[in-house]
Amino acid sequence: MPEATSVQHSHFVIYKPYGYLSQFVPETRKSKPVLAQLYHFPDKTMAIGRLDHDSEGLLLLTTDGMQSHLIRSKNVEKEYYVQVDGKVSSAQLSQLQQGVEIGVKGEKYQTLPCRVNVLTTEPNLPARGKKIRDPRHGPTSWLSITISEGKNRQIRKMTAAVGLPTLRLVRVRIAHIQLGTMQPGDVIPISIRI
Repeated sequence: MPEATSVQHSHFVIYKPYGYLSQFVPETRKSKPVLAQLYHFPDKTMAIGRLDHDSEGLLLLTTDGMQSHLIRSKNVEKEYYVQVDGKVSSAQLSQLQQGVEIGVKGEKYQTLPCRVNVLTTEPNLPARGKKIRDPRHGPTSWLSITISEGKNRQIRKMTAAVGLPTLRLVRVRIAHIQLGTMQPGDVIPISIRI
């Protein structure tokens, strides 16, 4: 009998830049850049989860579908730094922490309780390249939001549900893997152990 061969998988951590799609093949109707333009990835590389084109930060890539399934489970925390329009009240903070009702695929969905903290200082993040908005339009706040689920545009829908539209969204952590000092477009090969 032939011996079973061990498949060597590749894993990467990247800083997805603002404006990029979390995919490898361009869409004919959209002229937005894709992940394949950042690095020469091996065949069958896939994004583990997604970040919308207007979101940025930590994204894991792998050639191992099982690893992708494990990381997308509700057992793995994802932390985001979120700049919102306005000052955050204690009532809004409490609502976000307890879970809010959002729409998912045309259905009402109650988000799970999560950790939400107001950041007292602006996080040290790379400039986005596109201006967020003029400070004369009023105050903004930064939040740290840690969730263990990942519905489509969930963080944006959560902050909007409590009257705090998201202006900038950066994923900074998946489980123990941190964005750290990475810059937009950085790609680092890693061995994933979540």
